[in-house]
Amino acid sequence: MPSPLDADIERFLGHLRDERNLSPHTRAGYGRDLRAAAAFFAARGAGAWDRLSVHDVRALVAERHRAGLSGRSLQRLLAALRALYNWLAREGRAPQNPALGVRAPKVRRKLPETLDVDQAARLLDFDGKDPLVVRDRALLELLYSSGLRLAEVTGLDLQDLDLRDGTVRVIGKGRKTRVVPVGRLAREALGAWLQLRAGLAAAEETAVFTGRGGRRLGPRAVQQRVRRRALQQGLEVPLHPHMLRHSFASHLLESSGDLRAVQELLGHADIGTTQIYTHLDFQHLARVYDQAHPRARRKKSRD
Repeated sequence: MPSPLDADIERFLGHLRDERNLSPHTRAGYGRDLRAAAAFFAARGAGAWDRLSVHDVRALVAERHRAGLSGRSLQRLLAALRALYNWLAREGRAPQNPALGVRAPKVRRKLPETLDVDQAARLLDFDGKDPLVVRDRALLELLYSSGLRLAEVTGLDLQDLDLRDGTVRVIGKGRKTRVVPVGRLAREALGAWLQLRAGLAAAEETAVFTGRGGRRLGPRAVQQRVRRRALQQGLEVPLHPHMLRHSFASHLLESSGDLRAVQELLGHADIGTTQIYTHLDFQHLARVYDQAHPRARRKKSRD
C-alpha cells in the first residue's frame, strides 16, 4: 500500500511535468531515486517528509553507499531530495530542507574518451551513393561538427536546420534551446542527404534523419550506425555519439583556448562541466612535451 511519502512523490513528479516541463527521462530518474528513499524512510517509521531530519538523510546516504551506490548516483539522489523539499516548502509543507546539509562522497572525475584529429578524419573519410551511406556521413559530420548530444541529433526536425546560414537549432538539457554553427563539410554532407531524404522518409515525417522504414532514427539506431561505421573505417575504439561530442569540445578548445565559447557551444549551464576538457588539453600538451623537448626525452640505453 502506498505511503503518504509516495503520494507526495507522485504530486511532485506532476509538478516537474506540468510546471517545470522536465523531460520524461529526467522525471523517471527523480522518481526512481525518491521512491527508493521513501521505502528506506518508511521502513524506519517515517510517515511524512517534514518529520525527517538531517540525520535521517545521512543514514539513507550511508545505507545506499554500503549497498554499492556510486558517489555520482548519491549526488543525484540528494539533488532529487533537495528539489522535492523545495517544492514542499513552496506548498507550505516543510519548514526546512534536511538534505541541504548532507554531502555525497567525492567522485573522482573520469576524463572523457576522445578521438584524436587523425582518427576523426579517418572516421569521416568515406563516400558512396547509397542513400543510407550518404545519411550516415551527414549524421557523423554533424555530430563532430557541432558537438550535439544523442538526444539532440535524434530530435532534430527539418525546420531546425538552416544550411544557408550554417546553423542548427537544438533543444538541450532542461529544454533549453541553443543555436550552434555547422561546419562547411557538415553542411555539404547534410545538403547531399537532404536531396535523397525524400526517397526514404514518410510523407508526414519531419525528422532530419530517418531510417529505411521512413521514420525518425531512434537513439539505439544512431548508436549502432556510429559504432559500425567506426569499425568499417578501421578505428579500434568502441565509438559512441558522445565520444564525438567530447572530441568536438577537446579539438576546439585545443585550437582556440576559449573555454567560454566551448561552454556556449556545448550548452553547459556550469563552466565547471566544460573545464574537464582543459585537462584533456593539458594531457595532449604533456605528450607533445615528452616527445619533443630534449630534456624530457628518455635517455637511450647503452649496451
